[in-house]
Amino acid sequence: MKKKRPSPAPQRRSAFPLARPVSCAVLTALLLPPPLWAQQGAGGASAPAPAVPSGPALNSRTPVTLNFVNAEIEAVTRAIAAMVDRQILVDPRVRGQITLYSEQPLTVRQAYQNYLAQLRGLGFTVVESGGLLKVVPEADAKLQAGTVQVGPPVQRGDQVLTQIFRLNHENPNNLVAVLRPLISPNNTINANPTTNTLVITDYADNLQRIGRIIAALDQPASTDVEIIPLRHAVASDVVTLVQRLADGGGAVGAVPGGAPGVGGAGGTSVLADPRSNSLLVRAASPARLAQIRATVEKLDRPMDGSSEAGNIRVVYLKNADAVRLATVLRAAFAAQAQPATGAGAAGAVATGGAAAPAAQQPIAAQTSFGATGSSSSTSTGLSAQATAPVQAVAQPSTGGFVQADPATNSLIITAPEPMYRQLRAVIEQLDSRRAQVYVESMIVRVDATKAAQFGFQWQGILGKEGDKNFLYSGTNYNANNIFNVIQGVNAAIGNGTTGSTSGGSLPGAGLNVGLVRRVNGVVTLVSLANFLQNEVGGNVLSTPNLVALDNEEAKIVVGQNVPFVTGTFTNTGTGTGAVNPFQTVERRDVGLTLRIRSQIGEAGTVRMTIFQENSAVVPGSTTSNGPTTDKSSIETTVVVDDGQVLVLGGLMRDEYADGEERVPGLADLPVVGNLFKSRNRQRVKSNLLVFLRPVVLRTPRDAESLSLDRYDAIRAMQEGGQPAPSVVTPVNDAPVLPVQPQVPGRGSPLVPVRPVAPERNTQPSPAVPGDTPPSPPTLPSEGPPAAQPQPVPEPRIETQPVR
Repeated sequence: MKKKRPSPAPQRRSAFPLARPVSCAVLTALLLPPPLWAQQGAGGASAPAPAVPSGPALNSRTPVTLNFVNAEIEAVTRAIAAMVDRQILVDPRVRGQITLYSEQPLTVRQAYQNYLAQLRGLGFTVVESGGLLKVVPEADAKLQAGTVQVGPPVQRGDQVLTQIFRLNHENPNNLVAVLRPLISPNNTINANPTTNTLVITDYADNLQRIGRIIAALDQPASTDVEIIPLRHAVASDVVTLVQRLADGGGAVGAVPGGAPGVGGAGGTSVLADPRSNSLLVRAASPARLAQIRATVEKLDRPMDGSSEAGNIRVVYLKNADAVRLATVLRAAFAAQAQPATGAGAAGAVATGGAAAPAAQQPIAAQTSFGATGSSSSTSTGLSAQATAPVQAVAQPSTGGFVQADPATNSLIITAPEPMYRQLRAVIEQLDSRRAQVYVESMIVRVDATKAAQFGFQWQGILGKEGDKNFLYSGTNYNANNIFNVIQGVNAAIGNGTTGSTSGGSLPGAGLNVGLVRRVNGVVTLVSLANFLQNEVGGNVLSTPNLVALDNEEAKIVVGQNVPFVTGTFTNTGTGTGAVNPFQTVERRDVGLTLRIRSQIGEAGTVRMTIFQENSAVVPGSTTSNGPTTDKSSIETTVVVDDGQVLVLGGLMRDEYADGEERVPGLADLPVVGNLFKSRNRQRVKSNLLVFLRPVVLRTPRDAESLSLDRYDAIRAMQEGGQPAPSVVTPVNDAPVLPVQPQVPGRGSPLVPVRPVAPERNTQPSPAVPGDTPPSPPTLPSEGPPAAQPQPVPEPRIETQPVR
């Protein structure tokens, strides 16, 4: 169907004489189908004819009329590329149709912007990289955008750019939450607190709007930092109350080396400086600052009934042990104590003030850690008075005292205000969460034994029947005595001669070749040859693991409690009373014992005091006096890096034994002399090595990751050890741990390392009621992921075979 074109006015033809030739050149070059064309229009009749460049360019003012209806994106892109005189590549994933038309003539730049807008509506965009323009999906534009700008955005349009905004006053992390909803879902925004910058990838026109928003938000605070000194109150106690009253709560912060502070969401920040006992306040407005100052003045008042001599205050601890911390505080301030006599000198901490009234004299306590359930081998002096019942002191003191309450894990401090402030500053630093150490040890023992035995024994009787005397000759060796073998053989076949079974035994292990003769109904061995060679090997691997608090001792014992006889009483019959004989027995642990005390250093090292013992009852050694044990132990102190595998020590033993029993003279004969010998040789090799690997657990996330990893490991073993289904036995399943629980209120757990289950059962195990397939955990989307502890690598131990 032929379109009816409106008849142009003569003035319009004269104004743009080259409009129709340019349009025809574009259509001829692209060979577009009839429904697709880019037609140049005419400008106003009174406008002068602009200078037409030699070729189409983006800045050309040649008017263009667009009319693409349901055209392929690739075909339209070729037309636009010819129009702007730039090469535009189309990603193979870009497919679809586009409609692009204009009612009025447009410049080439305006036509190109309309083209970008239509692509944006279809989920595509144009990026520039290496001097080329590429049409790619919007989701991949942030990975291919080559244009990066720093400072205020200068480009406009629907092209994807990466803009870096430098902030002068605001925290970039605070602006991420504000700007994220204003950015396209497929584009990104990231904060770099180190350089105080924001990196945003989005369309150029949206970056212009975001730049104006950032400029409006990145403003200095309305007031400077105000320092409010306190005279009576403690800064670390007041800071939380002031912030709650000012802003309704906020996030906890702290100054370097100072006490905790609070930063509110309303632009008000309050920090505590324990060194000067003052508050650092920055408010959003002078009115808010005046309100905070008035609130602090009301709170900074002395307590009712208090005096300069001292007050009684209770400090609840979060992590530290009150009994031990009280001992440390008294020992730290003991050097400041004034000379005193009597019981008051041990627990007083002098401050140089005036004498206290009798009602406010410091109190002392004397007890040991054993009275409160704690244990300490060095509790002397100050450490022995942490939790005793309070007693009056005969001599008054001008200082203060620290008393521990184990029931509530708190400290009762009796001290004047200056001393109390010093104590609180020390308590804030000592009452921190202590790290833990996960210790994985491996005890490897490889044994190999080779033995060989070779010998001949014979006997003979010379005489005839009726003679009173006979001539006997023979050889006997301890290894396999021929006479014991004769008695054992007669007992086995039922020849009942007197004493024939006493001490009899069957032939020893190995190959036994003998010549048997019956004399007077009794079986007699004329000769016996014994050949034996055996090899024994053993490979034992023990991996005791335990977690201990920093600078605390931990112990693990795996074994048996074996009785050992320590005394015996027998009734000699001389006494008048009837006393039954008895034995006194002491039970001792026999097995694997590991005792460790770890101390974490600042440089990531771990100082460890280790005691390891491996004992076992020797088979066949149990007598009336008790069993015999084979024991090996290591006690040492080492320094290991976090996560490093260290060999503590071991024993490599190689023993050789050679024995020979022979008949003098006859054994020296060539060849024949071997009939008068019995030889045995034995070689024993034993290798024992102890490995150790500490891993520092500083955060709850590290401990949770380790626990879930071990939880999944033992659960995988249970799943792999399920019994094979059987029709005969009704019990076809074994207990299996449930799927690891999700802790409410915590982040998603780290991806656990699931070990390969033992290949014992190839058939699928039956489903356990209540089990659900675990969903793959996801890491939090906000902020960089926390550092994850690497799984524990097992050291590879290679042993040489015994030769």
